[in-house]
Amino acid sequence: MNVLSVIHGDDARAELFAPAIEEAGHSLDEWSFSWGTPPPRPIESYDAVLVFGGAMHADHDDKHPWLVPETRWLEELLVNGTPVLGVCLGVQLLARASGAWVGPMLVPEIGWHGVELTDAGVDDPVVGALPRTFTALQWHHYTYGLPEGAVELARSASCTQAFRLGDACWGVQFHPEVTRSQLDGWIADASDPPPDPERLRVETAEHIARWNELGRALCTAFLDTAARVQERAA
Repeated sequence: MNVLSVIHGDDARAELFAPAIEEAGHSLDEWSFSWGTPPPRPIESYDAVLVFGGAMHADHDDKHPWLVPETRWLEELLVNGTPVLGVCLGVQLLARASGAWVGPMLVPEIGWHGVELTDAGVDDPVVGALPRTFTALQWHHYTYGLPEGAVELARSASCTQAFRLGDACWGVQFHPEVTRSQLDGWIADASDPPPDPERLRVETAEHIARWNELGRALCTAFLDTAARVQERAA
């Protein structure tokens, strides 16, 4: 498959997912609406799309005007049934494109937090690759309402963590793609510091290896499911 990675800054990219995609024999292109340039190949030629995070928020159209065309493009993906997986900002943009509410949390969710799959999540072909309960890396100030017709797949104590919309759209609020080096950069970034940097470093050393195993499993499950969706559509 031809896979497109849509990014929103240099510090939130495909990371762990990139080698998993290449090892599975697929091609991966990277692109951002903020670049103001066309994607590497015709947009309709992509078989699956990944939409990653960013420092901006889903409703910051005044600061980032390209969020408007990106949201409209996501609406088209949903209509066309293109397999798509949104991560963090990506899931919030998918929720926005689906007409759901997106807005700030009372308390940001940053660090390692417990997540539990719903019964639907356990049976889901993508999110079901994760265990029923797990500790996930979170880094978000916003959350979203469940889009109309969507199925909630996971929750934390704070908010919805994953949903499926239709047969080809998934979104997760946590960061399954994060690597240790990437997270070290986030912790050191003074523009969005975590509440307790040293504690986060200690917890990262404890959790990151297992978390990367789960991230690869989720990515593989999405790729396999996307391939089946495209086979049925052919």
